[in-house]
Amino acid sequence: MSGQVLAEAGPGVREDAGGFGLLAPDGTAYRVDVTDGVFDRDNPLLARALTGRRVVAFVSPTVDRLYGDRLRAYLNAHLDEGSWSVHPIRTGEHHKTLAAAEQVCATAKAAGLDRHGVMLAVGGGIVADVVGFAASMYARGIRYVKVNTTLVGQVDVGVGVKTGVNALRTKNMFGAYHPAHASLNDASLLSTLPPREIRCGLAEIVKMAVILDEDLFRALEDHPDVFLNSAASGGELETYVLRTSMRLMMDELCPNLREHDLARLVDFGHTFSPVIETAGDHRLEHGEAVAVDMALSAHIARLLGLTDDATCARIVRLLRRIGLPVHDARTCTPELMAHALRASWERRGRRLHLVVPAAPGKAVFVDELQDVPERLLRSALDALARDGGPHGG
Repeated sequence: MSGQVLAEAGPGVREDAGGFGLLAPDGTAYRVDVTDGVFDRDNPLLARALTGRRVVAFVSPTVDRLYGDRLRAYLNAHLDEGSWSVHPIRTGEHHKTLAAAEQVCATAKAAGLDRHGVMLAVGGGIVADVVGFAASMYARGIRYVKVNTTLVGQVDVGVGVKTGVNALRTKNMFGAYHPAHASLNDASLLSTLPPREIRCGLAEIVKMAVILDEDLFRALEDHPDVFLNSAASGGELETYVLRTSMRLMMDELCPNLREHDLARLVDFGHTFSPVIETAGDHRLEHGEAVAVDMALSAHIARLLGLTDDATCARIVRLLRRIGLPVHDARTCTPELMAHALRASWERRGRRLHLVVPAAPGKAVFVDELQDVPERLLRSALDALARDGGPHGG
């Protein structure tokens, strides 16, 4: 879908067979394509985003091992000789740093990348975040393209405009809003993901289901092993889950793309999880920390009378059936979780904006820090400990 068509239709998200186009009220427009065989020589999507420009590609070591030969063959077939290069970069939250983004820029400069060039990120969310942030800084901002190879990447990082790195003992402390020139999702790439990575992606999908879509929530209840027991990851159910999650995320982001309003439903699961990750030295993956956060937030909602016991139990049960943790003994302490609340309150303009479930498909905000007193937080944590989980006490 062209930018002109989007502009004529007005702000919003438009879905078609090939993906989604977004036009924000501020005029920002971008597209997320859904394709098969993204590295097949006769698939034009990636080439269309790169042709005629110098390209410096960055891949995770795992992606390089699994798809590096296919990627290089594709670039060799479609781009001029000497106009591109491929470079593995380290992944993991410990390597999502300002130094890593600076190294990406140094690699690009050594490769002769000019202001009309493109940085290509092929990998999961960390690769996209680091390379996207580097692209936002390099020569005051150049194009970058994402090929999202993980479930988290396809339903979350790959459909938004945020980039960033961890700094000052805080997740994503440095970053920028820098829309990708192209973002490509190929469901067949998910077939090589280990189960833990799939479950982390499912945590972000549960997030969208809880806050916005009861039908999606029920589908996950009926099929908690979606993507986990399918070799191809391209069946009707998987397509429904992927496209619904993408559409919900983009619909929610569109009117507030650069977060001028700090009260965001998509922050469900992202109030306690940054501290759970950092205080635990990233022992839990991002999606696992989000799952613990969602379970804790559900108990807080129950204790505040904002949701009923049955809804809280359904959310916690779904997370457990997927195989996600709902408690972490090392980090789910009253002191650390109170610190997480205060850090979020400070980051969100001294309003808490804690997102909690009201019912499957509906969420509300708890806006004031004093609305979650220490006594209530301790009760919620006690309930969370009783729920237990793979990483629980």
